[in-house]
Amino acid sequence: MDSLFSVVGTYVNWDVKSLLVFITIFVLTIDYIKNRRSASFPPGPWALPILGNLFSLDLDRNGTHENLTQFAEKYGDVYSLRMGQEWMVVLNGFEVLKEALVNQGDCLADRPPLPLCIDACHGLGIIFSNGHSWKQQRRFALSTLKYFGFGRRSLEPVVLDELTFCLKQLKSFKGKPFNPHLPIHNAVSNIICSLVFGHRFEYNNEKFRKLIGWFESALQIEASIWAQLYNSFPWLMRCLPGPHKTVLQMWEDVREFIREELKEHKQNWDPADPRDYIDCYLKEIEMAKGQFDSTFDEENLELCVMDLFVAGSESTSTTLRWAFLYMAKYPEIQAKVQAEIDAVIGQSRPPSTEDRVNLPYTDAVLHEIQRIGNVAPLSLPHMTNKDLQLGGYTIPKGVMIIPNLTSVLLNKKEWETPYTFNPGHFLNKEGKFVKPAAFMPFSAGKRICLGENLAKMELFLFFTSFMQNFTFSMPAGVKPVLDSCFGVTLAPHPYEICATSR
Repeated sequence: MDSLFSVVGTYVNWDVKSLLVFITIFVLTIDYIKNRRSASFPPGPWALPILGNLFSLDLDRNGTHENLTQFAEKYGDVYSLRMGQEWMVVLNGFEVLKEALVNQGDCLADRPPLPLCIDACHGLGIIFSNGHSWKQQRRFALSTLKYFGFGRRSLEPVVLDELTFCLKQLKSFKGKPFNPHLPIHNAVSNIICSLVFGHRFEYNNEKFRKLIGWFESALQIEASIWAQLYNSFPWLMRCLPGPHKTVLQMWEDVREFIREELKEHKQNWDPADPRDYIDCYLKEIEMAKGQFDSTFDEENLELCVMDLFVAGSESTSTTLRWAFLYMAKYPEIQAKVQAEIDAVIGQSRPPSTEDRVNLPYTDAVLHEIQRIGNVAPLSLPHMTNKDLQLGGYTIPKGVMIIPNLTSVLLNKKEWETPYTFNPGHFLNKEGKFVKPAAFMPFSAGKRICLGENLAKMELFLFFTSFMQNFTFSMPAGVKPVLDSCFGVTLAPHPYEICATSR
């Protein structure tokens, strides 16, 4: 009897093993058949079954853009990667990005339905919406903000007014070391606050500081391995704890902040006299009632305001933090900028956007900071809405596209010294400012950064004002560290700097 049970047990044991082997082979076979590259699809590195190339990229050390640029040397300017069960195609080099984003921009006007973004934004807002909703919301945002002076000279007094608070804050440190992160981010964020909320916040406002902290932390998590795992295996990650759950709560906290502002607006709102973006949006909601194709409602308003904050503050404040570091590292360049500003503007008045044409060297330095700072190295993802022919390959509809801006801004074919800080990249032989076509820190095409015009104005006015009023240097015995922290944007590691009044 015992021998019979032993035989049966052995049989069952082998039967289970055989079943597991069969299931494993079946799953791997299905994965291979489903995800194999066709001959016309861009090539790329070998991918693991199920996981793809998830662990081929240095996601948590901010080396992703460098990894992607290195892959281009082996696989060409148009190549593919597999993240979980989804394919993405990475575009490299100026000519390829221009052909895709500009010449065939209609094919890449959509954003991919990333699960983490869908769960946070429900496909609403401006940045990650698509189709009719995106067109309607972007058109309204641009026209409304233009009405309030977005990117035009009429907004200049708002920027200069905020600068007075920021300069006062920097002077309060009296040349002693301080971390510029909060003062700069507060100042830049207050510009968009004035446009959206109709008022600014004091720098010591705790709620305002929390808001800025949420944005920064959320953007770091969204560039991490946790976000990639969530987007690749949402059905699993929704059940597990981790930073991916934290980021969703942060975005909800941001929305609650916006809801409170919205509630206050409604208490004394006059449709005939709109004060800001929110007032105009509330008016649009009323006017669009009953229209079957309207995408205007309060939930979309919350998400649009959130997007405007991201587009209008993060990259600008990060670029200015890089500016301080580069000026401290190259004091001779800083001195030359100050000399030009002194000769053109002097010390008796603040800078104006009209001064830009007469400050070619200052403008060149500012553009070089944007180029080498490479604040948005991978821009934001696109998705093909129809089959796309590019670089001799066919990219099917529904594939995620990553524009690798690093491959353009740090390309040795486009720049004389791509990895060296060199304002000469933006000056001709006569010393006049020139902007090469390969300068595309805001990306290009139909999805070009919504905050581009505002950012250009802010960067010029802030940078020239800082150079006019201060000399920046590192604390005694400290050298500038030009390494970056990982995140959706490339930001410098936290540092302290000295701003000595001139």
